[in-house]
Amino acid sequence: MALKSTIFKVKLSVADITRNYYEDHDLTLARHPSETDLRMLVRVIAFALNAHEHLKFGKGISSPEEPDLWQVDLTGEIIHWIDLGQPQEKRIRQACSKARQVSVYTYQPGAAISWFKDIETDLERFDHLRVINLGVGDDSLVAKLIARTMALNCTIEDDQIMLANDANNVFVQMKVVKDFK
Repeated sequence: MALKSTIFKVKLSVADITRNYYEDHDLTLARHPSETDLRMLVRVIAFALNAHEHLKFGKGISSPEEPDLWQVDLTGEIIHWIDLGQPQEKRIRQACSKARQVSVYTYQPGAAISWFKDIETDLERFDHLRVINLGVGDDSLVAKLIARTMALNCTIEDDQIMLANDANNVFVQMKVVKDFK
């Protein structure tokens, strides 16, 4: 019998000083059995960094034709395609042909550097592609933020992100590897 996804409810308060965006969001996340706490938290961070009323979680790991997050307008046009990890160059190319903007958030600094170096020249032509490396300060604190029901505050200023609940906080350093032109 196949394992089922675990459902998480998140009350996320976003204070993005850089974008002047201050909103609360009620999110429902389905965590695939193979997804780690860190990857799920990175999905929440990616949501906070791009928060918008039309931004939604895709099927992610369980559906290769959908991104981890995406913003689709009322006509069905994909405004923003957001993937996590180290997708293959072909997937990024396909996403760039479908969406106005594409963002990739990596979260394993050592592996992400070599991954990007391998495909960097192939990605130079995409002016609407952004690649950002997220470095979690203390991985051991990630599990302390995760619960089936979470209330998280996310503060974003420049290249610093702080994600906190009532008792713990995690600092994330953001480094833009490739930005929109």
